[in-house]
Amino acid sequence: MNKITLLLIALVAIVLTACGSSKAKENDIKVADDEVIVYFCKDITPENILKLYEALGVKQEGKIGLKVHFGEEGNQNFLNPELLRPLVKKTNATFVETNVLYVSKRRFTDQHIALAKEHGFTFAPIDILDDEGEIEYAATGLKHFDKIKTGSHFANYDAYIIYSHFKGHGSAGFGGAIKNVSMGFASPGGKMAMHASNVPAVKHGDQCVHCNRCVQQCPANAIVLTEGGPVIDSSKCLGCAKCIAECGFGIFSPGGFTSGEEFLEKLVEYAKVFVEKKPMVFINVMDNISKTCDCSAKAPKPFMDKIGAVASTDIVAVDLVCHDLCAKKQNTEDAFKDVNDVSGRGQCEYAAKLGMGKMKYVLVDVTTGKRITLEDALK
Repeated sequence: MNKITLLLIALVAIVLTACGSSKAKENDIKVADDEVIVYFCKDITPENILKLYEALGVKQEGKIGLKVHFGEEGNQNFLNPELLRPLVKKTNATFVETNVLYVSKRRFTDQHIALAKEHGFTFAPIDILDDEGEIEYAATGLKHFDKIKTGSHFANYDAYIIYSHFKGHGSAGFGGAIKNVSMGFASPGGKMAMHASNVPAVKHGDQCVHCNRCVQQCPANAIVLTEGGPVIDSSKCLGCAKCIAECGFGIFSPGGFTSGEEFLEKLVEYAKVFVEKKPMVFINVMDNISKTCDCSAKAPKPFMDKIGAVASTDIVAVDLVCHDLCAKKQNTEDAFKDVNDVSGRGQCEYAAKLGMGKMKYVLVDVTTGKRITLEDALK
């Protein structure tokens, strides 16, 4: 037997060994080309959240941002931050968020961070991504946007873990990974672009006290004061929403609110740009499932018992499996349409249409490595 033959035999042996190892690692779970694995745990514990992350088998290196929601002041439904302690220890991640569009403590960086710490997010650094302004990314081939706006610090991270509380949302049906990425990474100006038009509306101008703060703080010099109150020059307005935050009398507000299918599409399009810019993995937690999101200071009590948590590298599948579990839990086709009159499933469908992920999944119990059904997960 010559050397060439021996070399070929050795190469074949290596290939067969590698294939065998791969099959063993996958635990004989067969996944079709149009499917993706979503890992599940029923018990929502800090240890299992870490197991979900590790099961993804993604090696994230460099500076890692852990995208969370700190919960609005007065909200009782936001997730317990202690669930994240082992994950933070393993990844050395930084908690990241952006300021909100409406006026609250979460609109201003110093107050936002103080509230986060009050809510228990004390064991990792906190970075409000738009603290030093916003940046824009080009968006091509989309229906609603040719650019998107995010906090300038977004670019500082090498990878992101998207940790989402899966619950209801009045305008989106539900809020999961897609909404956490789109609204969560958008600067206030970006949030306004999704919710409404780029130019704020002026209401109650007769209540203006002519303090001149809006004029002084407008970065585009787009506001002038008249006897009837402030007037915005739409040709100059940047859509940054700074005037909404700076006015203490509520004279400015987002203009022309978006709703229905268009709102869902805008959410998805913003998310698409972000997930294409940075590597991301997704963890959704189904607990304290209220009909409204954690931005609500007076959120109603949860209408559904906790289900568990899931993780995936696919932003579409991770939200879709949550939608399906919640529907089956409530013995209905769409649990969130029942309570909010909006089907959040449209987020997944549009995202899949844009090539962001898959609408078919294989559910795997992270504690056993075995494939399970939705019914198994709910037992």
